[in-house]
Amino acid sequence: MNGRLSENLGRPRVIHAVTASGTTRLMRGQLRYLRQAGFEVVLVASPGPGIDGVAAEEGVAKAPVAMKRTMAPLQDLRSLWRLWRLVRRLRPALVNFGTAKAGLLMGIVSWAVRVPCRVYTVHGLRLETTRGMKRWILVRTERIACRCAQQVICVSESVRRRVLELGLARREQTVVLGAGSFNGVEADRFAPTPERVKAGERLRRELGIPPEAPVIGFVGRLTKDKGIPELIEAFIRLRRRFSELRLLWLGRFDDTDPVPQTTRRFVLSDPGIVNPGYVDDAPPYYQVMDVLALPTYREGFPTVALEASAAGKPVVATRATGAVDAVDDGITGLLVPVGDAQALTEALGRLLADPGLARRMGRAGEERVRREFRREPIWQELAALYWDLLKERARLPSR
Repeated sequence: MNGRLSENLGRPRVIHAVTASGTTRLMRGQLRYLRQAGFEVVLVASPGPGIDGVAAEEGVAKAPVAMKRTMAPLQDLRSLWRLWRLVRRLRPALVNFGTAKAGLLMGIVSWAVRVPCRVYTVHGLRLETTRGMKRWILVRTERIACRCAQQVICVSESVRRRVLELGLARREQTVVLGAGSFNGVEADRFAPTPERVKAGERLRRELGIPPEAPVIGFVGRLTKDKGIPELIEAFIRLRRRFSELRLLWLGRFDDTDPVPQTTRRFVLSDPGIVNPGYVDDAPPYYQVMDVLALPTYREGFPTVALEASAAGKPVVATRATGAVDAVDDGITGLLVPVGDAQALTEALGRLLADPGLARRMGRAGEERVRREFRREPIWQELAALYWDLLKERARLPSR
């Protein structure tokens, strides 16, 4: 591809870069919209089925570059070199880099190559749950990524506050698109229609969950930072009160932040925990749940909380960064202190014992998602931000 040809045709080339192939699934719809809005989009991430599938679905180009999520100096140098060659070849007008490792590496490369417009998207701050030397390193890598960018998109207001508190970026650099979240939610896809409710009933039977059994849902990777030890403790306590209680978990273990071995053994052996693994079609599974639990220690903006709300389900989450933006406490769900298993138990128990309250919060959540977190306004603001940057820094004519 030729950079000058792209510019002459009035379609500025834009690179969207994240570390993991799976993260690209969060960009569905957004990349197609940007392409239709006049950009030539190239998707960069580690090789895998995620980047392959999303690039094909969205109709954009892909450029796989292996990157490690964890600290790996030699691999990081190889990734840096490959990204440098890629950016030199593609000559983009704008690069949007996000997630910790891609943010650091692509930030350095796009600054060094002098890409005219550079945007860093802060999906969350891993440093919040680290200590010592690791935290010191992560603070500085985030600061470098922010300083390599002219614009810093924070996916929630609470993430923006933390970015400013930590001195990672200047206030005038930062922006939150719409009410927050990375890509909004396709509300109709999760809405509790009669057909979807029936699909949930069928799934319940297939999963071996008794018709009257209350179900707590959890969607995501099983890691310590997701508050899994507290969730398991709350589940054990609540089962003394609700003997048929089930925990429906959609996801897999992630050994980059492992849960304690005792917790892992319990999750794998307890018959009350139902784990279908990662599923492509999540909406019917939300209809199996009575409440979604999100006892996380940190987030950027938890999309699963919005999905559950769109499905008409209440959410119990922690007052962690990111999570506080996703739940309207007392309206669409309940917020509890981070790491407090007793408070988590009480909040979940309150909703399981009062189906009327759970339904009211679920309906309020569904209304909030449709009012504040539709995808199109976020895409429109992102495209407008790109055009403004390009007009200012790449000297493109006004559209």
